[in-house]
Amino acid sequence: MNTLQFSIVSVLVGVAVYIAGHLLGVGYAFFAGYTILQFIVLSSAWNILGGYCGYVNFGSAAFFALGAYTTVFFYKFYPLPIPLLIVIAAVVSGIVGFGMGYLTLRLRGAFFAIATLAMAVVLQTLVVNWDFVGGSRGAYIVKTETVTIAGFITIEYIEYLFLLMMALAILSIVVSRTIARSQLGFGFATIRDDELAAEASGVPTLRLKLIATTLSGALMGMAGAPFPYYIGYLQPASAFALDYGVNSIAMPIIGGTTSWIGPLVGAILLGSLQQLATVTISSAVNLLIVGLLLVFFVVVAPNGLVGLVQERMKAWRKK
Repeated sequence: MNTLQFSIVSVLVGVAVYIAGHLLGVGYAFFAGYTILQFIVLSSAWNILGGYCGYVNFGSAAFFALGAYTTVFFYKFYPLPIPLLIVIAAVVSGIVGFGMGYLTLRLRGAFFAIATLAMAVVLQTLVVNWDFVGGSRGAYIVKTETVTIAGFITIEYIEYLFLLMMALAILSIVVSRTIARSQLGFGFATIRDDELAAEASGVPTLRLKLIATTLSGALMGMAGAPFPYYIGYLQPASAFALDYGVNSIAMPIIGGTTSWIGPLVGAILLGSLQQLATVTISSAVNLLIVGLLLVFFVVVAPNGLVGLVQERMKAWRKK
């Protein structure tokens, strides 16, 4: 299946999910679905750098918050449509991702991970002290109850946000799959397997890593752009929440980091469990669920669910 065919199938699946949400008649389904789709984007974006290249990024929340505060800035400066804000957030976060990569990608292993975490702390400190976007007090975002599409279709605002995040999820999956099947993906794999050997073989490792940080940062920023309209009130603690940093790492690891489908599986599984726990128990147990599942999969299936299934299928074929 080529990229065009895969994109068409993905769009059809997205439309089917949207229709199913209407048929269920449960208003919360779109709220929960938005969050799950958001994690699909974040985990797929993280996997481009962390899974394909092997560089663990602890600064996911920073790029997500960067996209969210880009929206807040323009909401106060000159309100723009959310689709346009998503594009602007992608540009801003992509530039920051490129800059972060240029400054930190000469570091490796734990040193790179610590540097990305430090970047998140620096960005959060800047936002806390920037009064124009609300500072430590936060900022309110006023939204309408409904939105009109194409001049004649009126839907609930949460459904509009759901459709936007569905489009972003499809985009992130298509981008991740395309990379995995291209020469760029093969270059990323050489960096992950043995960067020194790749450099000795003439692979432009720094250039490839900069491409990875830029793409990863841009997609994370796009995921954060609609967030202020979803939550209605944005403050640094919610934008830079630990949930985004932890989930964006845990979901690809649980699903499998060496393929595009791993983050998708991990995000759907872990995101659904967290939404179920939020409704039945409390959102406070979400990180506990992440921790328990992460430990379980690291011990039982270190290559993730996708890797475990592939191993079982290979063993079955040998029989």
